[in-house]
Amino acid sequence: MNTPEFRTATDAVTLGAGVVKRSTRLADGRELIYYDDPGTTLDPDRALDRREPVARPETATMRRDVLTGDWVSIAAARQNRAFLPPAELDPLAPQTPTNPSEIPSLYDVAVFENKSPSFGPALAEAHGDAPAGADAPRGLDDLDAPGLGRTRTSVGRCEVVCFSPEHSGSFGTQTATRARTVIEAWADRTAELSALPGIEQVFPFENRGEAIGVTLPHPHGQIYAYPYITPRTTSLLASIDREGPDLFERILEFERAGERVILAGEHWTAFVPFAARWPIEVHLLPHRHVPDFAHTTDAERDELAPLYLRLLRGVDALYDTPTPYIAAWHQAPVHRGRDTVRLHLQLTSPRRAADKLKYLAGSEAAMGAWIGDIPPEAAAERLRAAVASIPEETL
Repeated sequence: MNTPEFRTATDAVTLGAGVVKRSTRLADGRELIYYDDPGTTLDPDRALDRREPVARPETATMRRDVLTGDWVSIAAARQNRAFLPPAELDPLAPQTPTNPSEIPSLYDVAVFENKSPSFGPALAEAHGDAPAGADAPRGLDDLDAPGLGRTRTSVGRCEVVCFSPEHSGSFGTQTATRARTVIEAWADRTAELSALPGIEQVFPFENRGEAIGVTLPHPHGQIYAYPYITPRTTSLLASIDREGPDLFERILEFERAGERVILAGEHWTAFVPFAARWPIEVHLLPHRHVPDFAHTTDAERDELAPLYLRLLRGVDALYDTPTPYIAAWHQAPVHRGRDTVRLHLQLTSPRRAADKLKYLAGSEAAMGAWIGDIPPEAAAERLRAAVASIPEETL
């Protein structure tokens, strides 16, 4: 790799909590955004990406499953992504002369476009980057239309969110200051991605642990910007139509009055849901209606950082080894359900004992008919004790 050249990343903007956003581009044109902690010791000058540009893969193609109406993205380029590389070849660590990684400079938090995305890089409007002859989705009515053999380009955006330059860890291993920076990044990226042409839903999430299928131990999450409303959210919208527009308000009132609350603050409450599917399942809701991270207040973000850390560390305290999980932040679609779908976390883990996992077999995987292994009230009692064991001064 060539000797690094340095420049100030463009468009430095101060966000909430004193987080500074600095935008730049990688050698192949992908967007890279640094989010600096308040009071960071990092220099504003950042190294240029001196790698030789490599052509990006063509945007994948979606195929419609006529039996369910779901769209399936066929993204063959993902077969080439990194798989459990050694620390010295960590693709999410800052670049070194021997590691031509994805991020040129030392960073606090960094977000960049995925090299092998499931959606994108093409967007719904013509930018000269769509595959030849590709037919992008023409709105939700087009995607809902019937017919066999229907295809559309998998337009959208997939981003990687690096929580730290360290080689290992998770969101839960970060400091409260760093967690607050990541939350600010989620809010900023939600707003930016929601404004892109053809985007219908934005989904921040973290996969943690090899049991979940994680291929990089580096502490990171992802954000998907979909060209459709996901099946899970489509089902949620149908439930709101059935139950009423105040569904989330009533769920929160119901759970806060019961025995499954794990922890609560002024702005957020975490609980094991009444009909939990997974051995470990926790939902986290804001107390007021907000459709997504972009609409949370500074006070809500400030409280969320230590509260979320306490929850994740409590989940890890259940056993002697770190717990695998999916931390899924559900947000309202960009154009539908803004007044009824509330931002919320659904954290799930297949771990049902220290050395046992719940596998989705015939009933769950084939029919979607779930069987819970642990009563939600018992799971909540264990989680409350685990969360209470986390010392306040460690957050």
